[in-house]
Amino acid sequence: MKITVCIGSSCHVKGSRQVVEQLQKLIEENQLGDKVELAGTFCMSKCQQGVCVTVDEEFYSVTPESTFDFFQENVKAKV
Repeated sequence: MKITVCIGSSCHVKGSRQVVEQLQKLIEENQLGDKVELAGTFCMSKCQQGVCVTVDEEFYSVTPESTFDFFQENVKAKV
């Protein structure tokens, strides 16, 4: 599974750094480092929404506050 988080300027302002840090921690805590690849990218052209995140090409809009629920529903449940 590959998770890609936008780290462009608009998403950075919306908290992409916090989202990345939380995802890194959750991947480690759940011992999914061998099953989940976390990557960064620049603009995904959906800047009007929250932090742009894809999981295997499926798009999501995530905030630092919703990262835990996002991880539980869209990463942990599908690994």
